[in-house]
Amino acid sequence: MSAAVPLLAQGYLRGSADHEIYWESAGNPQGQPALFLHGGPWSGCRPGHYNLFDLSRYRVLLMDQRGCGRSRPLAGDNLAGLRQNQTEDLLADVEALRAQLKIDRWLVFGGSWGSTLALLYALCWPDRVTGLVLAGVATTARRDLQWLYGDVGNLFPEAHSEFCAVVPDAQDTWARIEAYAALLSADSAAAVQQAADNWCKWELAILGENFDSAGAPWPEPVFRRTFARIVTHYVRHFCWLEDGQVLDQVSRISRIPGVMIHSRFDPSAPLRAPWELSQHWPAARLETLPGRDHSALSEVMRNHIRRATDGLRTGP
Repeated sequence: MSAAVPLLAQGYLRGSADHEIYWESAGNPQGQPALFLHGGPWSGCRPGHYNLFDLSRYRVLLMDQRGCGRSRPLAGDNLAGLRQNQTEDLLADVEALRAQLKIDRWLVFGGSWGSTLALLYALCWPDRVTGLVLAGVATTARRDLQWLYGDVGNLFPEAHSEFCAVVPDAQDTWARIEAYAALLSADSAAAVQQAADNWCKWELAILGENFDSAGAPWPEPVFRRTFARIVTHYVRHFCWLEDGQVLDQVSRISRIPGVMIHSRFDPSAPLRAPWELSQHWPAARLETLPGRDHSALSEVMRNHIRRATDGLRTGP
């Protein structure tokens, strides 16, 4: 935790018999509550995420989703981190944290996978959400998973060839994901790490990055194991969502104000998903950026997100 952002509180939420979910807060203790939901679902929270909010006016909550970050057990160390770790469990954790901290309503931010989770939370508990800010928007429809782990390889053929070569017997995207998941649960620690490293190389390649990218925690082997294990665990089950579920139900949150921020050329998440949401969500605004930024912590994204959270603030 950065010393420049002193914490108001921190602790662990008992998510189940197997999981303890780390959370922390910073900002104005009397400010409007806001929740940050990270992407992945593997990445965990970072101090820079507080920069997306005016901490003089917001009380910001960060939480590490099951199996990653500072939550326990860590999937990179222990396969127990994947047990009782499904989308419905993450949603239950969010609502349990709200109840534990006696927060009536809050602004919810989500980036990438976190945007799917934020939308699902609002669909389940719309009366608890004052507004939604979403960046690098994903609805986790199957066509978008197919894009991320298959079709976008047409733009990155070298990296995709290396990604596929690890599991040469896999005949399609879904078989490839299953094969990687099997390798990532192997008895051999070396085999697990090699599979994790190759998966992460692919994920980074489409973002124009590598393990040495400035500011990223990629050099840590345990992070790469956590990343690959949780992502394959979720993707092989289509995140336990019906195909198109978020778009099909978005009318239920039609009155919740929202801002969606998305780069036109984001290689990991086609613009189609937030554009379709905007056609059925009249209280939301889609801001389309000209570049390919995906991370909420990129300078251009961060500036747009900060304006969005400022604009959806309620009260003084």
